[in-house]
Amino acid sequence: MQHIASIIIWIAVGLLVIFWLPLLAVVRLLDRDSARYKTGRMFRRLGLLISRVNPNWKISIEGDTKIDDRHPYIIVSNHMSNADIPVISNLPWEMKWVAKKELFEIPIVGWMMKLAGDIPVSRGSKKQALMVFKRCKYYLDRNTSVMFFPEGTRSRTGNLTRFASGAFDLAIREKKPILPLVLDGTQGCLPKKSWVFEKDVHVKLKILDPIPTDDYEKGDSTLLMQAVRDQMAEQLAEWRGVDVTAVDYAADRRQRDGGDVSEG
Repeated sequence: MQHIASIIIWIAVGLLVIFWLPLLAVVRLLDRDSARYKTGRMFRRLGLLISRVNPNWKISIEGDTKIDDRHPYIIVSNHMSNADIPVISNLPWEMKWVAKKELFEIPIVGWMMKLAGDIPVSRGSKKQALMVFKRCKYYLDRNTSVMFFPEGTRSRTGNLTRFASGAFDLAIREKKPILPLVLDGTQGCLPKKSWVFEKDVHVKLKILDPIPTDDYEKGDSTLLMQAVRDQMAEQLAEWRGVDVTAVDYAADRRQRDGGDVSEG
């Protein structure tokens, strides 16, 4: 029965994606904002609808959703599955996503990411990293937030993995606040290497308090990054009813080593 339900959901998702491309192209033609704000906002609504057509997902959102998204933030979230994107799209904000370059090469979806002005990144290239920073600054200067998954790739365990410092370097350099998001449950939405959706998955998304960066100096990105990680780990541990060391390998190492562990 779940196989039939999954087929119906995938058909609905496919139809939404096909319908959304020409709609988004029209919005892009009419969007005079240099940050493509309306285009991006329309693209996020696709993610929202994708999450709504799946009756297996129950999404709970905590925290303040009424932020001014034209007062730009560096938004960061933990990353557990491909379902993270439509779930986060339930938030009523526009934010340009920093995503791996390969996603932009996917037909239709990648075309829409380009129309919306999302930002491709190639791993391991300092030149590309500099271009990503410049593109992020372009949007921040035009009052539009940017969104990072600092883990870079999905966690295989559902726990926090190593963070890259790029988002935190950017926040300190541009003096923009960090807005952390915490997700749990998306790792169970769609099992790896399976197209069949799990039944009755409860997904939690929490918006933590913004973290100002005015008092951070260049070179403090590790401190800022660790502050954000600690908050995320504490929230995950609270949801799961476990010690923080059970959800964050770095906290576990600090406890065993009796001190701070640099993320490197």
